[in-house]
Amino acid sequence: MSGPDVSVVICVYTEDRWEDILAAVASVRTQSYPARETLLVVDHNPALLDRLTKEYKEVREVRVFANAGPRGLSAGRNTGIAASRGEVIAFLDDDAVAERDWLLRFAAAYADPRVMAVGGRTVPIWASGRRPAWFPEEFDWVVGCTYKGLPSGLVRVRNVLGGNASFRRSAFDAAGGFATGIGRDGDKRPLGCEETELCIRLSRARPDAVLLIDDRAVIHHRVPEAREHFGYFRTRAYAEGLSKALVARSVGAGKGLESERRYATRVLPSGVVRGLRDAALARPGGAGRAGAIVAGVLTAAGGYVIGTVRARRGGATFTVADIEGERDG
Repeated sequence: MSGPDVSVVICVYTEDRWEDILAAVASVRTQSYPARETLLVVDHNPALLDRLTKEYKEVREVRVFANAGPRGLSAGRNTGIAASRGEVIAFLDDDAVAERDWLLRFAAAYADPRVMAVGGRTVPIWASGRRPAWFPEEFDWVVGCTYKGLPSGLVRVRNVLGGNASFRRSAFDAAGGFATGIGRDGDKRPLGCEETELCIRLSRARPDAVLLIDDRAVIHHRVPEAREHFGYFRTRAYAEGLSKALVARSVGAGKGLESERRYATRVLPSGVVRGLRDAALARPGGAGRAGAIVAGVLTAAGGYVIGTVRARRGGATFTVADIEGERDG
C-alpha cells in the first residue's frame, strides 16, 4: 500500500488504564493502513514500564520506552517522536480506540506535500452509557472529544486536537517539539493546549503549511464517570483558561485566541439559545445545558485572567524542545 510510513505514539502513565492501553494498541495493530510501528511511552512509572515491556516483548512492531524528559504528556510525546522512524507520527490517547480506517484517512491527506498535520474526530464513550442531559456538545473538548462548532468534512484548521492527530516529521524539524510547561504534567489540574501552541508555532515557521481535520479519521474515547460531573467540567474549563494564557504568551493573543473568539461569539450563543428553547419545550436538560455553557465561559475567562497575571509576573514558564533521535531503518 503506497503512502507515508506512519509511527503511532501512545503515551501512558497509570496501570489503572491497563485494559484501555491494550485496547488502544490492538486498534492500531488492526488498521486497514498498517502502522510501521507503535511506540508506548511510559511517564515515570517503572512498574508500568516493566509490565508493558513484558507484555509486548514478542511483538516486533510494538516498542516500549520510558519518558526521557520531565513528567508530563508533552515530554512523553517528544520522547516518542525522537524514537520513531516513520515519515508521519500519529498520536492516540491511551484510553481511546481507533476505527479501522483511522490511519488510512491520515495517510491519504499527506499526498499533498504542503500538509504538515492532520487531525480527526473523537467520539465520547460515556461511562454511564449516555451523555449527561446537562452536558452541552459545545463543551465536549472538556472530555477530550470533538465539540459542536468544529467544521465537518476535510477542512483546513488552525490547530489539530492532540489525542487524535498526526504530524509530518518535518513539522518538528521546522518548529521543534511539544512545549513542556503547557498541558498535562501528572498534576491533578487538567491543563491542555500544548497542541494548539505547537500548531501556531508551526504555521509561523512554515507559512505555507496546511493543517487539516478529516472527520472520517475517527477514534472512540472513554469518558470516566468522574468526568461526567459538573465539578470536573468547571475545573477543566478553568484549566483551559490558564492554558490559553500560556499559549497567548507564546504566540500572541491575536493568533492564540483567534479561533476561540469565533467559538465564543458564534457557537456558544447558539448553544445557549438551543438550551433555553429546549427548556421552554420541557425537553430534558435544556436549562442545564444553557447554564453550563454560561458557567463554562465565565470559568474559562477567569482562568485566562489569572493565567495572564501569573505569566506577566513570571510565575509560569515553558520550554520548546528540539527533537533529536535515531531514525534507523
